[in-house]
Amino acid sequence: MRHLRILSGVLVLAVVLAYSGTAENKFVGAKTCGMCHKMKDKGEVFQVWEKSKHAHAYEVLKSKEADEIAKKKGSAKPAAETPECLKCHVTGGGTATNVEATFKKEEGVTCEACHGAASGFKMLHAKAENKEKAVAAGLMIGDKARVCEKCHNTESPTFKGFKMAEMWAKIEHKLPKK
Repeated sequence: MRHLRILSGVLVLAVVLAYSGTAENKFVGAKTCGMCHKMKDKGEVFQVWEKSKHAHAYEVLKSKEADEIAKKKGSAKPAAETPECLKCHVTGGGTATNVEATFKKEEGVTCEACHGAASGFKMLHAKAENKEKAVAAGLMIGDKARVCEKCHNTESPTFKGFKMAEMWAKIEHKLPKK
């Protein structure tokens, strides 16, 4: 009887340990998101991103002007290698290690900068009935201003104010109503 209790306890402990930690989602990159989000029934939101400044945010860091700004801020490295620049010009801050092979920092500020690392929800969120499951798996949907203002703020050396409604109009991406 004692052995049965010990075995039961070990089994319960194993189950608790197996489910207590969730694996960290990985960044998959814009092209992975674009496989579905290029389609008309997905609002062609990938094309909205491609035309946005976010898609070219990393490229901006390769300019002489960006290097001068980084130098003025005290960096001995080029802007494209400066953590203070990368944190807003690259999804995952340019230092993320939780990335799949499809993730490229050269894509700049991608879907995952706002919606979270997608490996855990990329297959779930396509169906409306899975929305709660996708959110539970890491999909972030919510306060746009809070997300945008993580980078669009006075810490940015080129900040000129941020008008949420005006800026959102430039990148708004809606899924069509079904």
